[in-house]
Amino acid sequence: MPKLMEDEVFMAFATYATIVLLKMLLMAPMTAYCRFTRGAFANEEDVALKPAEERKKLLRIHPDVERVRRCHLNDLENVVPFVLVGLLYALSGPELSSALLHFRVFAGCRFFHSVSYVCALPQPSRALAWALGLLVTLSMAYSVLSQVLVL
Repeated sequence: MPKLMEDEVFMAFATYATIVLLKMLLMAPMTAYCRFTRGAFANEEDVALKPAEERKKLLRIHPDVERVRRCHLNDLENVVPFVLVGLLYALSGPELSSALLHFRVFAGCRFFHSVSYVCALPQPSRALAWALGLLVTLSMAYSVLSQVLVL
């Protein structure tokens, strides 16, 4: 592993993968914050300490909470494939400039996607951020497959 950490492309991948993974992880506390501030909980045990008449009001769906949850789910659907494909891509020996472009564009897209989702920016802002991030992952996958494809 120490040799791998001397490789500039791998270090760039490790940096950007960690950034997008941390962003994804922070969506869970953001969901909890929305639940508490909007008074919208999903489970009986979450409101067990409240008076009985208040429990029913708190066990509800709130649009703001659902928006953050959907944003988190979208991160899970996109960041995990990026990390897996990006690892293979980084190990395939791409040019540093090409790798940095892929990693930076993806990270930027995910941050912009989250802001546009949570803040409900008008479309096509969120769709463009998602599509560009997906294209980055597909580009890396194509690069890896074109180098290692054995039929």
